[in-house]
Amino acid sequence: MCPCLSPGLVSGSSFGQYGTKLEPHTIKYAIIIITLLGEMRLTSPKVEPAKVSDDLAIQTLNLTKIFNSLVAVDSIELNIKKGELFALLGPNGAGKTTTINMLCCLLKPTGGTAKIMGYDILKQPFKVKEIIGVSPQETAISERLNCWENLSLIGKIHGINAKELKIRSQQLLETMGLTERAKDQVRKFSGGMKRRLSIIMALVHSPEILFLDEPTLGLDPQARRAVWEYIVRFKGEKTILLTTHYMEEADFLADRIGIMDEGKIDALGTSTELKISILEKHTMIIYAWNLTQKVINEMRGRYKEVEVTDGTMIITDKKLDFKEIVDRLHSLGAIVRSAYIKEPTLEDVFLTITGKELRE
Repeated sequence: MCPCLSPGLVSGSSFGQYGTKLEPHTIKYAIIIITLLGEMRLTSPKVEPAKVSDDLAIQTLNLTKIFNSLVAVDSIELNIKKGELFALLGPNGAGKTTTINMLCCLLKPTGGTAKIMGYDILKQPFKVKEIIGVSPQETAISERLNCWENLSLIGKIHGINAKELKIRSQQLLETMGLTERAKDQVRKFSGGMKRRLSIIMALVHSPEILFLDEPTLGLDPQARRAVWEYIVRFKGEKTILLTTHYMEEADFLADRIGIMDEGKIDALGTSTELKISILEKHTMIIYAWNLTQKVINEMRGRYKEVEVTDGTMIITDKKLDFKEIVDRLHSLGAIVRSAYIKEPTLEDVFLTITGKELRE
């Protein structure tokens, strides 16, 4: 047993200033955390200092996981920089959570390896576990404890002294907007508030790298965006690897995005890079009067795709010059009321790459 947990605490004795008894699933969660820490305070072997790259926080080297005949993760290669917020975007079953579990040393790769701040996940798992924080896909917090008590539990598991734990908890509760509700039992919280507490619990021991596995799964759009606003506050301060199947989440949060499907990384880059480099077609939407058949025929003779409906003309081609198109329409007698180039979306990118919609 971890030395920071007393037998009474694990067996379900009263806990915290309210004398709340720990629930069985809370005890189970404590055991999971201890497993993640790997009993390193008792048995952690002496490890030579890792040769840490100046700029890389996470590096995967042909990382592979096969379950029976199913290739869940297929030889992925990723380089994530220190301080970067990297989003792994893909549908359910793409291999995102399996990848996170391997990087957290909770699942052994079938092939390849990865380095976390220079430490090898196969050779130096104890060192890896010391420097990471994880907010899992399924929120693992005790419903009958309040925020302070949940954080106290995690702090004791990590061996943080009481004074330091109080300071860190106060700072994180303020940052994540939970100070006013910190003494309420978590069972009274909304889904978004629980997700925020889960993230705080992953950060309370000041990890260098934070793993967020589907941090807004199941939340309504308003609660989802609120969680985004809080996550953004840690950009640059922590290296964050976030998995999601929400296009807009990756677009809003990430410095770079990896699109993952069927165990492979199909595309990699910033949101803008992905939109510009992968899509071959551009679309311009024009609202105009006097779109006569002569105007339509002239435009169809010059551009690959031209659709006209109720005073709206949609032009699609590999290359579009905004001024040239507007001037041409004016010269043909059309009166342009407004026009814009439609920006490609990540969904367009995903459809282009995989040939299928992003399924939930």
